[in-house]
Amino acid sequence: MNREGETIGDWLKARKITEVELLVPDMAGIARGKILPAAKFLSGLQGGTLRLPESIFGQMVTGADSDTELLTYQAPDMILAPDPATLCLVPWYKEPTAQVICDCLSRSGEPITLAPRSVLKKVLGLYKDQGWVPVVAPELEFFLAQRNIDPDYPLLPPAGKSGRPQTGRQAYAIDAVNEFDPLFEDVYDFCEAQDIGIDSLIHEEGVAQVEINFYHGDPLELADQTFLFKRTVRQAALRHDIYATFMAKPYEAEPGSAMHLHQSVTDTRGQSLFASRNGKDSKLFLAHIAGLQKYLPASMPLIAPYVNSYRRLVRFLSAPINTHWGHENRTVGLRVPESDPKNRRVENRVPGADANPYLAIAASLACGYLGMVEGLAPTKAMDGNAYESATKRMQLPRHLLDAIARMRASNEIAQVLGENFVELYSDVKSSEHDAYQQVISPWERQHLLLNV
Repeated sequence: MNREGETIGDWLKARKITEVELLVPDMAGIARGKILPAAKFLSGLQGGTLRLPESIFGQMVTGADSDTELLTYQAPDMILAPDPATLCLVPWYKEPTAQVICDCLSRSGEPITLAPRSVLKKVLGLYKDQGWVPVVAPELEFFLAQRNIDPDYPLLPPAGKSGRPQTGRQAYAIDAVNEFDPLFEDVYDFCEAQDIGIDSLIHEEGVAQVEINFYHGDPLELADQTFLFKRTVRQAALRHDIYATFMAKPYEAEPGSAMHLHQSVTDTRGQSLFASRNGKDSKLFLAHIAGLQKYLPASMPLIAPYVNSYRRLVRFLSAPINTHWGHENRTVGLRVPESDPKNRRVENRVPGADANPYLAIAASLACGYLGMVEGLAPTKAMDGNAYESATKRMQLPRHLLDAIARMRASNEIAQVLGENFVELYSDVKSSEHDAYQQVISPWERQHLLLNV
């Protein structure tokens, strides 16, 4: 193993690393794993003794185990295989600490197909078999909020340098972002230390809502970077005594937060397959869009994974409600930005910021892949306001149970992502919904307690 010509041991020694965090993204995109002294990490790496229970993929976002028959909790531990390309510093610790993202293997060395990183690798392998190279660029939105230790109370916007919280929306306002300059300076410094390639920073439409754009590139690398970025932003915000949240809809009266995915496909020489020789949309491009139109509804639990996710997908609040597509149309679910032929791409505007980036990217690419191999044709491009469309077959699921049912019923999605994965993921999401149903909300106490 080496990283840019160095062995992992040399890399750790040169930076005087004392501890190493082994990170495994679970179904929710939460970093599970373990922390080891550097010497024990290296000996475990050499001896193949870095292990973790497979049951982490059956955990809900609450941390509790889901109700599933797929996992056997007496099964042997997985072998953790650190990916040297992801080895980097943890910049917010005082003690020199490294982190590395791990693949999960069986005792025989086969990938654990339930792991989200393995699912994305499986989809990328299908593209490779066709001689296709997918390229993605996430745009990730999030909100800043005052510290709030009581979940019964609504979130409030934080105060910036002026000492005054925002009271109105400030889309694209430079001064509104500058209010939190110290925080974002930490974010950029932390990202540089981890080789996270973030591009532009803008203030989004919501109060204290920000969007970060990533450079386009390899889907696995971008999923790794997005996974690390979420953790980075939360840690940077805590240093400034505020929260950063990637909930899809944290504020009642504000727009939600998305993870828009720009995606394109090239051949192995880097030539775009989405534009014809005369610069027009190619058949493969249109088939990719058609695949997104047909299969996104069955992929919704992967890109809108929680009850809260569907609160974002409502009319007129900068989020799509259907799978229409169009050129430079921000009311559709699938937008084609203006570009030259080389940069022809489609922007999937459906995924929420709360989605696991590995699974969101895998799902979005899987839908496009199915359209390409099946030779599908899309609907006519939407010229007007997609919110006003009443075409039922274009509508997205409006709640989590509907989305889960559609995913369980899709043989095509199960074949591309893996049957066992789809079964387990559906069980996890169903268990989370059951847990949600046991909670009595403030709305219920406010309006039902003394009125019914």
